[in-house]
Amino acid sequence: MSEGEPTVYHPEPQSNVGKWILIVLAVAYAGASAFFIYDQHGKLEKVTQDQAASQKQIGDLTKRMQSAEADSETLAHQLGMTKKELATRAGELQHQQQAAAASIAAQAEQEKKDVSAVSGEVGSVKTDVGGVKTDVAATKASLDATIAKLQSTMGDLNVQSGLIANTRGDLEALKHKGDRQYFEFALLRGAKPQAFSTVALQLKKTDPKRGKYTLDVTADDKTIEKKDRNQSEPVQFYTGRDHMLYELVVWSVDKNKITGYLSTPKNAPVPITATPK
Repeated sequence: MSEGEPTVYHPEPQSNVGKWILIVLAVAYAGASAFFIYDQHGKLEKVTQDQAASQKQIGDLTKRMQSAEADSETLAHQLGMTKKELATRAGELQHQQQAAAASIAAQAEQEKKDVSAVSGEVGSVKTDVGGVKTDVAATKASLDATIAKLQSTMGDLNVQSGLIANTRGDLEALKHKGDRQYFEFALLRGAKPQAFSTVALQLKKTDPKRGKYTLDVTADDKTIEKKDRNQSEPVQFYTGRDHMLYELVVWSVDKNKITGYLSTPKNAPVPITATPK
């Protein structure tokens, strides 16, 4: 280099590279800072909106509470009660409601038990009815058997009689058969005539040893003597405009008394004074 010429310095290429690196870093930092600031601003706006919504909800809730309190005060005023008295009354009503619910539940339980008891009683009644049906069937069978054993015979008028009952049990069987009317009697010797159906009977004499008796039969204003008739013998006579056949049978002969029954047709007249057995 000659004297007098200015000295020129040439920078090194490496100093330019460092400069560009610094520039790039600065730009990246600026961009990241801008994004962070933008993001934070968005979050701040959301927080602000949420806070506003919460404040609005708090305001609405406050208004509702104030309205409810006002309604409570209004109701208390209308009822002539203080708020404390109203709260006490509300508690009493709630307690009464709970008590009523418990009472209804207890009543329902009792009714359930009563229904169960009634069901048991109905079952018992069904059993009793079944027993009654069995008894009725047995009674009918017994009556049928009794009727089958009874016999008919010729009466004192030589007319074939119906079935003859020799005991009170036989007579009950004939009554259930329902073919004729039957009037049971007990006659005392020396007593006044007794009315049965449309006739009157009066005992005149008895002979217990021989099983015989004598009595008077009054019918159609006429008196007929039935003398020395036998125990269990059908004693027959006709009476009435239709000439109906009546029969009487004596099944026991004592010293001063006879017992038996009078048999009349089903359609024979029955005066009020008669007492059918």
